[in-house]
Amino acid sequence: MEAKAGRFIVLEGVDGAGKSRAIARLADHVRAAGRPLTVTREPGGTHLGEQIRGLLLDSDGATRAPETDALLFNAARSQLVREVIRPALERGDVVLCDRFGGSTLAYQGHGSGVDVSALRVLESFATHGTEPGLVLLLDLPAADGLARRGRGDPAELNRFEDESRHDTAFHQRVRSGYLALADADPARWRVIDASREPDAIDAELAAVVDVFLASSEPERVPARMRG
Repeated sequence: MEAKAGRFIVLEGVDGAGKSRAIARLADHVRAAGRPLTVTREPGGTHLGEQIRGLLLDSDGATRAPETDALLFNAARSQLVREVIRPALERGDVVLCDRFGGSTLAYQGHGSGVDVSALRVLESFATHGTEPGLVLLLDLPAADGLARRGRGDPAELNRFEDESRHDTAFHQRVRSGYLALADADPARWRVIDASREPDAIDAELAAVVDVFLASSEPERVPARMRG
């Protein structure tokens, strides 16, 4: 049997889409409604995951194959599901996660050309089939997102935001990949126009999440993930 669990919501988007700000505001909204909440991120969220995050995002000059990136992202993801996401869902929490499997499909799949069907198998293995019930895609043109990031501290740019390694064309493929994922799964994905003022984005995110929490059945944690 499968046990009823909490609600799993993921925010996705190209670099510079504003996920970190949006997820903080959305977390405040969920807490204000009195819902138990766990907020986490990818890669990261666990001791091992944060170590892998450093390997993946630090702009250290190392060259790595996209397949290697995919394996590292999924290693961190597997640990996050087992240590953080699964226990939170079993407690009945709302889980807000900054990125999940869609990022690997968009970046390593559509962006870097790794076979998407193979990536889906890898993700299913890493997560034991644990999936978000709602994916919120903060969408804006890739060039706009990179411009936003470029106005910040250059020292804070990660390896995927380094134009010498991942140019605008790469990020355009990532955006197109995200939109293709959303188009293929409209029951779970919602596309949010992230080019607007922050208050308008926050209001739409809150409204979509309120409907989701009020009308949908709780996620179910696969039995093989328990214990």
